[in-house]
Amino acid sequence: QVQLDESGGGLVQAGDSLRLSCAASGRTFRTYVVGWFRQAPGKEREFVAAISLGGSNTNYADSVKGRFTISRDNAKNTVYLQMNNLKPEDTAVYYCAARKLNVLVGANYDYWGQGTQVTVSS
Repeated sequence: QVQLDESGGGLVQAGDSLRLSCAASGRTFRTYVVGWFRQAPGKEREFVAAISLGGSNTNYADSVKGRFTISRDNAKNTVYLQMNNLKPEDTAVYYCAARKLNVLVGANYDYWGQGTQVTVSS
């Protein structure tokens, strides 16, 4: 069982940066792939980024490539999403998720956090 807690969201202006954190419980966090997803009002949840067990492999949605960076610190049981050059279309609730399946594509995750709101004004 893994519990995930996102933080770091907020209201920013276009072009600003934010860093989201996903803190996990459990001593086996390093055995989970972690992904970030987002859901904007009236839209379906979409994949943002994912990171492998040790952090050496990552995958990003085309819409955030070059602007967002996912990383993890297994010693702190935390995964980060550094978001730079934010755009109004990045406005959404951001969720982190974890799973044992060691692939970085797809949305079939076992555990989900409650989400953190990111709002980007123009």
